[in-house]
Amino acid sequence: MVHRVDNEGTDVPELLESASLLVPEDTATDNDITVRDIWDYLVHDEWGTALGLLEELGDARPLPLTYWEKLAEAAERLRMERSAAWCRWRCSEIRNGVFRADLTLLAAAEARRTTPIHSGVLRPMWDLGHLLPTGGRSVSIAALWMENTPLLEPGGRATVRLVPLTPAHWTHVQTGRQITMHEDRAVAGIAVILEVRPPATTMPTL
Repeated sequence: MVHRVDNEGTDVPELLESASLLVPEDTATDNDITVRDIWDYLVHDEWGTALGLLEELGDARPLPLTYWEKLAEAAERLRMERSAAWCRWRCSEIRNGVFRADLTLLAAAEARRTTPIHSGVLRPMWDLGHLLPTGGRSVSIAALWMENTPLLEPGGRATVRLVPLTPAHWTHVQTGRQITMHEDRAVAGIAVILEVRPPATTMPTL
């Protein structure tokens, strides 16, 4: 599918080409798509397809912040809002770190939330075991993105990605840890940490 825009998109090919140069040639998606295949789409001005495949290549190995920034800008110029949001999210993961977790929301009858949550919109509070000087519970904020689904209904379960607002609050959280999600004082969901990726302090070796 060919994605074209007017004057706003005149530099989209350059952004995508520049991003593709940051991908090692031996990197491949699960479907064995490599950066060489993407160049074929760029030659034929199939920018939307090329963008989607570059996003997939970004899951195959760690790539630098600049890579995701270029993809985000290209997506915005192509008016591909979902892709732009995802690429901006990946930028935040590189800056702040990310925790992948298995999240189960409490059912509507057990919690105040009766509507689904959406990826990248909600910034709930998380009980990580910290206490206030007074002995009360101290919570930390982390944005939430669902993998493989745009929304999660009350009572539902999904693999999620959490980007902490203050990474220093999360340094003790390890794989297997159970944490609780809060939108107010009551528990809204329970998450078990599946994977921990700290903030990128240096550019990945290509």
